[in-house]
Amino acid sequence: MIALLCLVSLQATAQKQKADSMQVLLAKQHSDTGRVECMWKMASYLYSYAPDSSLRVAQKALFLAQRIKYAEGESRSLGQMANGFLSMGNYSKALEFYLRKLRLEEKGKSSYNLASVIMNIGIVYAYREEYDLSLNYLRQADSIIETEQLTDLRFNINLNLGDVYYRKDNTDSAYAYFDRSLQQAQEMKDVDFTGTAMVGLGNTYLKAQRYDLALKIYKAAIVFLFAANDEDFVCEAYLGLAKLYKATQQPDSSLHYAKASYTLARKDLFQSRELEAVMFLTEVYNEQNKKDSAFLYLQKEKLLSDDIYSKEKIRESESITINEKLRQDEMAEAERRHKDERRQQLQLLLIGLAIPTLFLFTVLLSRIKLPARIIRFLGIISLLILFEYLTLLLHPLVEAFTHHTPIYELLIFVVIASMLIPAHHRIEHWLIHKLTLPRASKGKKGLNPRKEPA
Repeated sequence: MIALLCLVSLQATAQKQKADSMQVLLAKQHSDTGRVECMWKMASYLYSYAPDSSLRVAQKALFLAQRIKYAEGESRSLGQMANGFLSMGNYSKALEFYLRKLRLEEKGKSSYNLASVIMNIGIVYAYREEYDLSLNYLRQADSIIETEQLTDLRFNINLNLGDVYYRKDNTDSAYAYFDRSLQQAQEMKDVDFTGTAMVGLGNTYLKAQRYDLALKIYKAAIVFLFAANDEDFVCEAYLGLAKLYKATQQPDSSLHYAKASYTLARKDLFQSRELEAVMFLTEVYNEQNKKDSAFLYLQKEKLLSDDIYSKEKIRESESITINEKLRQDEMAEAERRHKDERRQQLQLLLIGLAIPTLFLFTVLLSRIKLPARIIRFLGIISLLILFEYLTLLLHPLVEAFTHHTPIYELLIFVVIASMLIPAHHRIEHWLIHKLTLPRASKGKKGLNPRKEPA
């Protein structure tokens, strides 16, 4: 949860520049595989600041990847669509696309991709506050990460596990996982990750009422977070300190850090952080019986709540609109695939009609005075087309039966070939013999004098 939230607001400008660069690169791409790769990368840059555009681009990448049977591109595109829906707060659609991606990755060979998508599914369930399901998926991901030694994912999985246990009020487990994530961040020498893990630990110590440790770790976290320019989590650390000082009966310090959190959040337009700080300030002033100040922050709380609610309604409306656009695109893609299938079926039908036509033409030519080698050649061509046509018809069935497993496809086609090749030779011998025999027989009859009846 924390690992995802810290990426969005910090990188929006850089992501826009990358998306623009990828748009230019896409226009120069000639291969379908290259176009798919450019599109899913562009979608990954767009989703942090333009999720609707990200979804449209990712869907185009998905359709093209499916058309050319590019499994990696299909999986990546599904993941980007899930990310887009997640950033729009549409958790059901995000879950739907992550599960589709999971089914692909379960057939693939990348343990990294598999662990990532399972972890993301766990994060979606955490957003939905279904914490037991979230832990189930996060533990699965953790098992793969440890078994396959996926060091790049260890920080994220431990941070996310710590966050879910914290939400479930299991402070012992939350502490254990936050502490692991902190150790990994320090090993990576990543100041932002270090500060983020420390905030998790500070929150856990505060919930467990271990105030001395919470105070120490919050203040250390703020240093790292400022160094990383991560003011989003500085707001959380400030508010954590405000709650700590309130719990330890230090109202002046509590108000100081709550106002610092509010001011920073307001400056950076972190509305959810701003609302948390305002709600806390309203509560503190009410407890101190300072009605004027409490009323002032209560008004700010109402304005913020209305604004956030209004934006959520707009986002919900935008989500409905983008869902309809995606549905229309899916219908257009389904129609295109239907036309392709009809075209392929028509081609197969024409080939099926051409085979007996060619055979009859060969039979007809066998009655004309043409060299036997031409008749033999046409007969062989007829049989070759027939047997290749049978292979063409069987290939989709074999693919579906083997679930696109190359080794099984190879074995089945070897067996089919072992039956078709001898049959081909026997039929070829019989056919050529039948086609050329009448010509020989005609020649022999012409040499014998006709006998008159007695």
